[in-house]
Parts: sequence; C-alpha cells; structure tokens
Amino acid sequence: MTSLTLRATGRAPTDLAWRRYADTRLWSSWSPQIRRVELDAHTHELRDGLTGRVVGPIGVSVRFEVESVDEAAMTWVWRVHTGPVTMRLHHAVLSEGDGCTTTLTIEGPALVAVSYSLPAQLALHRLVKVTP
Repeated sequence: MTSLTLRATGRAPTDLAWRRYADTRLWSSWSPQIRRVELDAHTHELRDGLTGRVVGPIGVSVRFEVESVDEAAMTWVWRVHTGPVTMRLHHAVLSEGDGCTTTLTIEGPALVAVSYSLPAQLALHRLVKVTP
C-alpha cells in the first residue's frame, strides 16, 4: 500500500469547485476518466454512505462508497474497488488567493495509485478551472 498526494490550483472560486464535487451529475464534465455515474440512491448530492459505480472509457466501471463528507471543510473521502483492488481517495478544496486549490490523496496498491495519478491530475486541473 502507498499514499500519494496530488494538488492543483486554479482560478475557480472554492464554491464552484466544491459544487462540481457535490453534484455527481457534474463529475464527467471535469473528470475525463468518468463517462457517467450510476447511483444506488435517488439523489445526485454527495453524502455519507452514497454508493454506486463510476463508468469510465470503454465501459469499464468501478464500485464506490462515500465514507465521509464535510461540506463546511469542503472535504470528502470515498472508497473505490474493482475485483481485489481497493483504493481510498481523500479530496479537499481550499481557498487560494482569487481561486482555489484542490488536493487528492490516493491510498492503495502502489502500481494502481501511480497509474491513476496521471488522469487524476488532469481531472484536478480541470476541476479548479473557471470552465472545465
């Protein structure tokens, strides 16, 4: 197991970046590795216990469960898994000058975490842009 932290800073206001996280319908607009989100609940709002799957390119999908959401702190943690591989992803949005910074800490098998870091970094940069 390894832990890897990514960071991106951009001109999007913190509330816009947080809204892009908080509304799962928006995930595919800034995260190119996500084509759609299929939820087990009838809500699109990020919340503790939310479960479903994210579908990526060529139909590859992974199950997820949101472990915690702190709207006031603009942080959230979720666990994604497929087969024997599980990763825990810790997200945060922080105010930064006239924009914001977002961080992502990936915990999981080293090879998977490193492989995921490139598309994740691209997604984080799109998250903090005014227009993704």
